[in-house]
Amino acid sequence: MKGLNGKRVIVTGGGSGIGSAACHRFAEEGAHVFIFDLNGEAAEKTAADIVERGGTASAFEVDIVNRDAVLAAVSVISAGGAIDVLINNAGWDQLLPFVESDTDLWTKVIDINLYGPLNMHHAVLPIMKRQRHGRVVNIASDAGRVGSSGEAVYSACKGGIIAFTKTMARELARSGVQLNAVCPGPTDTPLFSSFAEGDTAEKIRTSLERAIPMGRLAQPDDFPGIICFLASDDAGFITGQTISVSGGLTMHG
Repeated sequence: MKGLNGKRVIVTGGGSGIGSAACHRFAEEGAHVFIFDLNGEAAEKTAADIVERGGTASAFEVDIVNRDAVLAAVSVISAGGAIDVLINNAGWDQLLPFVESDTDLWTKVIDINLYGPLNMHHAVLPIMKRQRHGRVVNIASDAGRVGSSGEAVYSACKGGIIAFTKTMARELARSGVQLNAVCPGPTDTPLFSSFAEGDTAEKIRTSLERAIPMGRLAQPDDFPGIICFLASDDAGFITGQTISVSGGLTMHG
């Protein structure tokens, strides 16, 4: 893809799942990838795998909910050069009907899925604005577009991220900064595996596979293409858009 070689890219939640797959793809395109993850060992492993394959990557153990930690890590990166791309991918949820949930769960879900990305934007966007260039790709969710049973607060957060992406795309369109959102459908990641075990997990998987027109869950490798495209020069006139990657489960026109 055009324009990714040599770019400096931050990916949150880059230690596993979609984030790790995106890190590997950016590295293959010649970018220097900065991997943020609460699990420092996972971030280090992704970075080591990239370096072993001839790419360039650096790992940071960062809790995106901790604003001071985010600012410190971003400061280290910006001191070494531009921040060209930000991929807000880190997220978490627990499958539970809303009426059975409590405020502790709400707080955790909102902190990780809404405040975390807000912290990242607030740290990085001023730098991109000063540079007069930058790309942000926010990994939202189809849960934020159409809802998802058992994920009420998560859906609210992801809907908020979609709206926030559009608003910031408007605010920064003439500053050379573009923001877009990618909405995964059900995806076979460690987070999905944590929702249920045994027969319950198999029932959920089978039900989703029946509902998805393409007949399968998404895999992490289904996403790096669209993520890197939106970060590339090939997407130079695209901003404020929301794109579902769901095997046809959701279709918007």
